[in-house]
Amino acid sequence: MKTLSEIGLSEKTCEFIEKNGFTELTPIQEKVIPAVLKGKDVIGLSRTGTGKTHAYLIPLMEKVDSSLDHPYAVITAPTRELAMQIYEKARVMAEVDPALRIKLYTGGTDRNRDLKQLRSSQPHIVIGTPGRIKDLFLNEAALRIDLAPLLIVDEADMTLEYGFLDEIDAFAGRMSESLQMLAFSATMPEQLKPFLKKYMHHPITMRMEEEDSFSPQIRHILVPCYHHTYPETIRSILEGIQPYVCLIFANTREEAAAIAADLRSARRSVTELHGDLESRKRRQAMKELASGRSTFVVATDIAARGIDVQEVSHIISCGFPEDLSFYIHRAGRTARGGGKGICYALYRESDDASIRSLMKSGIHFEHKRCRGGKWQDLRPYGQRPERKTTEMQKEISRMMTKKNTKVKPGYKKKRKQAIAELERRQRRDFIREKIREEKQARYRQYALDAKKDKS
Repeated sequence: MKTLSEIGLSEKTCEFIEKNGFTELTPIQEKVIPAVLKGKDVIGLSRTGTGKTHAYLIPLMEKVDSSLDHPYAVITAPTRELAMQIYEKARVMAEVDPALRIKLYTGGTDRNRDLKQLRSSQPHIVIGTPGRIKDLFLNEAALRIDLAPLLIVDEADMTLEYGFLDEIDAFAGRMSESLQMLAFSATMPEQLKPFLKKYMHHPITMRMEEEDSFSPQIRHILVPCYHHTYPETIRSILEGIQPYVCLIFANTREEAAAIAADLRSARRSVTELHGDLESRKRRQAMKELASGRSTFVVATDIAARGIDVQEVSHIISCGFPEDLSFYIHRAGRTARGGGKGICYALYRESDDASIRSLMKSGIHFEHKRCRGGKWQDLRPYGQRPERKTTEMQKEISRMMTKKNTKVKPGYKKKRKQAIAELERRQRRDFIREKIREEKQARYRQYALDAKKDKS
């Protein structure tokens, strides 16, 4: 792995790197930075948390000229949260070069204020969502990105998924003829390739395979909900863990809001991140994430995709997403940089197909439940219990093998009815026993909650 001194960067770029606290390059930075500095088009395939944002910000710091009166680079992101996160990292560049103008353009912000500022001066670096950038450039003719020689599309697969490639296509075609384009993505869908081919000239594709130093060491633990809700099951888990930061994923906005409300009622510090939040609350949530003030972050896949929450020690997945690759993304938010992490997957009977599919793909699930703050091992998922001869089975066997000295009419029907009655009795006894166990567990939980409230 190359050191920073071996690349031969300018003094201002070295200062930018120093302000970020970097001492060596990550694998993707080592490959991407030299290629970008040579003016090559680059496709970078790498998961979140591998340093890809600075893989393009470092060479951008080296190449941008703050004496210009027009934009030099355009950076797009598919969501406001992602754009804001990139913007916060890019703002450090202006600390090194105060003349450098970096602007953020997303939906939910004051459009008239943006237009007024653009009439007086143009930014050097444009960061934003495709729709707002297109609006300011094509509809208002206020943002002069037609003069920018560099376009960076971050989270390209997610941009495709949300249908925003058309917006980028609309303005990319009117940018510089010698446009240098960089695209970063976790995956490379087939539908994305025609767009990249249209604007890229002999691009270099850099696919980052997992290396030992960055290989996540994640334990996947299945936790049954039984008849409990997700918030109730989460509370039982929290009795048995001490997270630094716990990222909780929900499949819907409504579930995320309900889980966050339940955690707040239990006096936990919570940050919500989902599409139902107002713009002001979304910005506040991003600041809370950056500052690390919240122990618990409740999010949906859409809101959290690409957001790099640092120091995540535990993941809780409430059920499984329809696209199971998103479960991999969820779990991958922990164990960054070669560390260790745990992903708790809460499941119901309806999740059986998803669980078996993930197991076939190579994921090893432990099977546990938490009661009263103590973890209990359960039978490996999908493994049937050993057959034991019960008293009922012995009785059925005696009935089946009993020799009748006199065979009465209808004896087979009567024997079948007697066996069915024995089975119904066993089922009733089993259900009663499970209800008794769950009631005892609930009473223990109430007692622990009451003890905490008093303290």
